Amino acid sequence: MKYCRFQRDGQAYYGLVESVAGRDSILRILLTSPERAEGDVESLRTRRIEPLALEEAALLPPVEPSKIVCIGRNYREHAAELGHEVPKEPLLFFKPPSSLLPPGGTILRPKISERTDYEGELGVVIARSCHKLADDEDVRPYILGYTCVNDFTARDLQNKDSQWTRAKGFDTFCPAGPLVTDGLDPWAGVQVETRVNGQVRQSGNTRDFIFALDVILRYISRVMTLNPGDLISTGTPQGVGPVSGGDVVEVSVKGIGVLRNPVADEA
Repeated sequence: MKYCRFQRDGQAYYGLVESVAGRDSILRILLTSPERAEGDVESLRTRRIEPLALEEAALLPPVEPSKIVCIGRNYREHAAELGHEVPKEPLLFFKPPSSLLPPGGTILRPKISERTDYEGELGVVIARSCHKLADDEDVRPYILGYTCVNDFTARDLQNKDSQWTRAKGFDTFCPAGPLVTDGLDPWAGVQVETRVNGQVRQSGNTRDFIFALDVILRYISRVMTLNPGDLISTGTPQGVGPVSGGDVVEVSVKGIGVLRNPVADEA
Protein backbone atom coordinates (compact mmCIF):
# COMPACT_ATOMS: atom_id res chain seq x y z
CA MET A 1 0.00 0.00 0.00
CA LYS A 2 1.16 3.51 -0.84
CA TYR A 3 -0.71 6.57 0.33
CA CYS A 4 -0.38 10.31 0.93
CA ARG A 5 -2.32 13.02 2.72
CA PHE A 6 -3.40 16.09 0.78
CA GLN A 7 -5.68 19.09 0.81
CA ARG A 8 -8.50 19.62 -1.65
CA ASP A 9 -11.32 22.17 -1.54
CA GLY A 10 -10.28 23.17 1.96
CA GLN A 11 -10.42 19.63 3.35
CA ALA A 12 -7.73 17.11 4.21
CA TYR A 13 -7.86 13.63 2.68
CA TYR A 14 -5.81 10.47 2.58
CA GLY A 15 -5.30 9.24 -0.96
CA LEU A 16 -4.08 5.94 -2.37
CA VAL A 17 -1.13 6.47 -4.69
CA GLU A 18 -0.63 4.37 -7.80
CA SER A 19 1.51 4.64 -10.90
CA VAL A 20 -0.18 6.06 -13.99
CA ALA A 21 1.95 6.32 -17.14
CA GLY A 22 5.05 6.26 -14.99
CA ARG A 23 3.87 9.01 -12.62
CA ASP A 24 2.75 8.60 -9.01
CA SER A 25 -0.89 9.71 -8.96
CA ILE A 26 -3.77 9.81 -6.49
CA LEU A 27 -6.64 7.71 -7.89
CA ARG A 28 -8.77 7.04 -4.82
CA ILE A 29 -9.61 8.90 -1.62
CA LEU A 30 -9.66 6.88 1.59
CA LEU A 31 -12.94 7.08 3.48
CA THR A 32 -11.46 5.36 6.54
CA SER A 33 -8.17 5.84 8.37
CA PRO A 34 -5.20 4.08 6.69
CA GLU A 35 -4.27 2.50 10.04
CA ARG A 36 -7.34 0.29 9.66
CA ALA A 37 -5.92 -1.31 6.55
CA GLU A 38 -2.94 -2.97 8.28
CA GLY A 39 -1.51 -3.57 4.82
CA ASP A 40 -4.78 -4.79 3.28
CA VAL A 41 -6.02 -2.20 0.76
CA GLU A 42 -9.19 -4.19 0.12
CA SER A 43 -10.33 -3.59 3.70
CA LEU A 44 -10.45 0.17 3.11
CA ARG A 45 -13.46 2.10 1.91
CA THR A 46 -12.45 4.37 -0.95
CA ARG A 47 -13.93 6.73 -3.51
CA ARG A 48 -12.51 7.15 -6.98
CA ILE A 49 -11.46 10.60 -8.17
CA GLU A 50 -10.03 12.00 -11.36
CA PRO A 51 -6.31 11.09 -11.39
CA LEU A 52 -4.23 13.74 -9.63
CA ALA A 53 -0.46 13.65 -10.11
CA LEU A 54 1.28 13.51 -6.75
CA GLU A 55 3.62 16.34 -7.73
CA GLU A 56 0.62 18.57 -8.44
CA ALA A 57 -1.26 17.80 -5.22
CA ALA A 58 -1.28 20.14 -2.19
CA LEU A 59 0.45 17.63 0.04
CA LEU A 60 0.20 17.59 3.83
CA PRO A 61 2.37 15.63 6.28
CA PRO A 62 1.30 12.01 5.63
CA VAL A 63 0.88 11.28 9.35
CA GLU A 64 -1.21 12.62 12.25
CA PRO A 65 0.71 11.15 15.18
CA SER A 66 0.00 11.40 18.88
CA LYS A 67 3.79 11.53 19.27
CA ILE A 68 7.01 11.55 17.26
CA VAL A 69 9.72 9.38 18.81
CA CYS A 70 13.25 9.82 17.46
CA ILE A 71 16.41 7.74 17.76
CA GLY A 72 19.68 9.58 18.29
CA ARG A 73 23.10 8.43 17.10
CA ASN A 74 21.94 5.27 15.33
CA TYR A 75 24.84 5.37 12.85
CA ARG A 76 28.40 4.99 14.17
CA GLU A 77 29.85 7.54 11.75
CA HIS A 78 27.27 10.16 12.76
CA ALA A 79 28.06 9.70 16.46
CA ALA A 80 31.76 10.07 15.63
CA GLU A 81 31.34 13.23 13.57
CA LEU A 82 29.64 14.96 16.51
CA GLY A 83 32.29 13.69 18.94
CA HIS A 84 29.94 11.37 20.83
CA GLU A 85 30.37 7.79 22.01
CA VAL A 86 28.30 5.07 20.36
CA PRO A 87 25.28 4.48 22.62
CA LYS A 88 24.90 1.11 24.32
CA GLU A 89 21.11 1.20 24.00
CA PRO A 90 18.73 3.26 21.83
CA LEU A 91 18.78 6.96 22.66
CA LEU A 92 15.23 8.34 22.61
CA PHE A 93 13.92 11.88 22.29
CA PHE A 94 10.67 13.52 21.19
CA LYS A 95 9.64 16.01 18.57
CA PRO A 96 6.16 17.50 19.11
CA PRO A 97 3.47 16.93 16.46
CA SER A 98 3.37 20.74 16.09
CA SER A 99 6.82 20.54 14.47
CA LEU A 100 5.44 18.63 11.46
CA LEU A 101 5.84 20.31 8.07
CA PRO A 102 4.49 19.18 4.69
CA PRO A 103 6.55 18.60 1.56
CA GLY A 104 7.29 21.98 0.02
CA GLY A 105 6.68 23.81 3.30
CA THR A 106 9.27 26.33 4.45
CA ILE A 107 11.55 25.45 7.37
CA LEU A 108 11.93 28.55 9.54
CA ARG A 109 15.26 29.17 11.26
CA PRO A 110 14.52 30.74 14.67
CA LYS A 111 16.25 33.99 15.54
CA ILE A 112 17.69 32.55 18.75
CA SER A 113 19.71 29.90 16.89
CA GLU A 114 22.93 30.60 15.02
CA ARG A 115 23.27 27.11 13.54
CA THR A 116 20.52 24.88 12.17
CA ASP A 117 21.28 21.48 10.65
CA TYR A 118 19.46 19.06 8.35
CA GLU A 119 19.21 15.39 9.36
CA GLY A 120 17.70 13.08 6.74
CA GLU A 121 16.12 9.93 8.13
CA LEU A 122 13.83 6.98 7.46
CA GLY A 123 10.50 7.37 9.26
CA VAL A 124 8.34 4.47 10.44
CA VAL A 125 4.55 4.79 10.81
CA ILE A 126 2.86 2.60 13.42
CA ALA A 127 -0.11 0.48 12.31
CA ARG A 128 -1.60 -0.75 15.59
CA SER A 129 -1.27 -0.31 19.33
CA CYS A 130 2.14 -1.53 20.38
CA HIS A 131 3.04 -2.18 24.03
CA LYS A 132 5.71 -4.32 25.69
CA LEU A 133 6.63 -6.43 22.67
CA ALA A 134 8.18 -9.78 23.49
CA ASP A 135 11.73 -10.63 22.41
CA ASP A 136 10.47 -13.23 19.92
CA GLU A 137 7.51 -11.20 18.62
CA ASP A 138 7.56 -10.14 14.97
CA VAL A 139 7.46 -6.34 14.77
CA ARG A 140 6.40 -6.16 11.10
CA PRO A 141 2.62 -6.37 11.77
CA TYR A 142 2.97 -3.20 13.86
CA ILE A 143 4.43 -1.21 10.94
CA LEU A 144 2.02 0.50 8.57
CA GLY A 145 4.73 1.87 6.31
CA TYR A 146 7.70 4.16 5.85
CA THR A 147 8.27 7.79 4.94
CA CYS A 148 11.03 10.42 4.68
CA VAL A 149 11.79 12.64 7.68
CA ASN A 150 14.07 15.64 8.17
CA ASP A 151 14.98 15.84 11.87
CA PHE A 152 15.87 19.51 11.59
CA THR A 153 17.92 20.68 14.58
CA ALA A 154 19.14 23.90 16.18
CA ARG A 155 22.60 22.48 16.79
CA ASP A 156 23.89 25.29 18.99
CA LEU A 157 20.88 24.97 21.27
CA GLN A 158 21.26 21.19 21.37
CA ASN A 159 24.86 21.61 22.55
CA LYS A 160 23.82 24.24 25.09
CA ASP A 161 20.85 22.46 26.65
CA SER A 162 21.05 19.37 28.86
CA GLN A 163 18.19 17.81 26.87
CA TRP A 164 17.06 18.27 23.27
CA THR A 165 13.42 19.34 23.41
CA ARG A 166 14.04 22.96 22.48
CA ALA A 167 16.64 22.23 19.79
CA LYS A 168 14.42 19.66 18.07
CA GLY A 169 10.96 21.01 18.76
CA PHE A 170 10.48 24.29 16.92
CA ASP A 171 7.52 24.60 14.57
CA THR A 172 8.52 23.43 11.03
CA PHE A 173 11.42 21.31 12.40
CA CYS A 174 9.94 17.96 11.30
CA PRO A 175 9.28 17.88 7.55
CA ALA A 176 7.76 14.51 6.58
CA GLY A 177 6.55 12.90 3.35
CA PRO A 178 5.84 12.90 0.52
CA LEU A 179 4.00 9.58 1.06
CA VAL A 180 3.91 6.41 3.12
CA THR A 181 4.65 3.00 1.60
CA ASP A 182 4.93 -0.51 2.97
CA GLY A 183 7.13 -1.64 0.10
CA LEU A 184 10.50 -1.37 1.88
CA ASP A 185 12.70 -3.73 3.87
CA PRO A 186 14.98 -1.72 6.21
CA TRP A 187 16.59 -4.95 7.44
CA ALA A 188 17.79 -5.75 3.92
CA GLY A 189 18.98 -2.16 3.46
CA VAL A 190 17.39 1.07 2.27
CA GLN A 191 19.39 4.03 0.95
CA VAL A 192 18.88 7.38 2.71
CA GLU A 193 20.31 10.56 1.15
CA THR A 194 20.17 14.29 1.80
CA ARG A 195 20.94 16.99 -0.74
CA VAL A 196 21.37 20.70 -0.11
CA ASN A 197 20.94 22.90 -3.17
CA GLY A 198 21.32 19.78 -5.31
CA GLN A 199 24.58 18.58 -3.74
CA VAL A 200 24.69 15.26 -1.85
CA ARG A 201 25.57 15.83 1.81
CA GLN A 202 24.42 12.55 3.37
CA SER A 203 24.35 9.04 1.95
CA GLY A 204 23.73 6.11 4.26
CA ASN A 205 21.99 2.77 4.40
CA THR A 206 19.73 1.26 7.04
CA ARG A 207 21.93 -1.84 7.00
CA ASP A 208 24.33 0.29 9.04
CA PHE A 209 21.91 0.95 11.90
CA ILE A 210 23.52 0.37 15.29
CA PHE A 211 20.10 -0.76 16.53
CA ALA A 212 17.96 -2.60 13.99
CA LEU A 213 14.34 -1.62 13.61
CA ASP A 214 13.00 -4.57 15.61
CA VAL A 215 15.31 -3.64 18.51
CA ILE A 216 14.10 -0.03 18.33
CA LEU A 217 10.40 -0.90 18.37
CA ARG A 218 10.74 -3.38 21.21
CA TYR A 219 12.76 -0.88 23.24
CA ILE A 220 10.26 1.97 22.76
CA SER A 221 7.26 -0.28 23.43
CA ARG A 222 8.68 -1.17 26.84
CA VAL A 223 8.75 2.52 27.75
CA MET A 224 5.49 3.76 26.24
CA THR A 225 2.53 2.55 24.21
CA LEU A 226 2.85 3.34 20.52
CA ASN A 227 -0.49 4.28 18.97
CA PRO A 228 -1.68 3.86 15.36
CA GLY A 229 -0.25 6.70 13.29
CA ASP A 230 2.68 7.43 15.60
CA LEU A 231 5.92 8.31 13.82
CA ILE A 232 9.34 6.86 14.62
CA SER A 233 12.40 8.62 13.16
CA THR A 234 15.23 6.08 13.05
CA GLY A 235 18.42 8.16 13.08
CA THR A 236 20.57 10.01 10.58
CA PRO A 237 23.74 9.01 8.69
CA GLN A 238 26.98 10.97 8.82
CA GLY A 239 27.24 14.23 6.90
CA VAL A 240 24.96 16.52 8.89
CA GLY A 241 25.70 20.19 8.45
CA PRO A 242 24.33 23.72 8.64
CA VAL A 243 21.94 25.42 6.27
CA SER A 244 20.97 29.06 5.88
CA GLY A 245 17.98 30.99 4.65
CA GLY A 246 17.59 30.47 0.91
CA ASP A 247 18.90 26.90 0.91
CA VAL A 248 16.78 23.95 -0.23
CA VAL A 249 16.99 20.58 1.54
CA GLU A 250 15.95 17.33 -0.14
CA VAL A 251 15.72 14.08 1.81
CA SER A 252 15.29 10.99 -0.34
CA VAL A 253 14.67 7.39 0.65
CA LYS A 254 14.82 4.83 -2.12
CA GLY A 255 11.35 3.45 -2.77
CA ILE A 256 9.57 6.44 -1.20
CA GLY A 257 10.59 9.54 -3.11
CA VAL A 258 11.95 12.99 -2.29
CA LEU A 259 10.98 15.29 0.58
CA ARG A 260 11.88 18.81 -0.56
CA ASN A 261 11.74 21.90 1.69
CA PRO A 262 13.15 25.41 1.34
CA VAL A 263 14.76 27.11 4.35
CA ALA A 264 14.13 30.71 5.42
CA ASP A 265 15.15 32.93 8.31
CA GLU A 266 12.39 33.77 10.76
CA ALA A 267 11.08 37.28 10.18
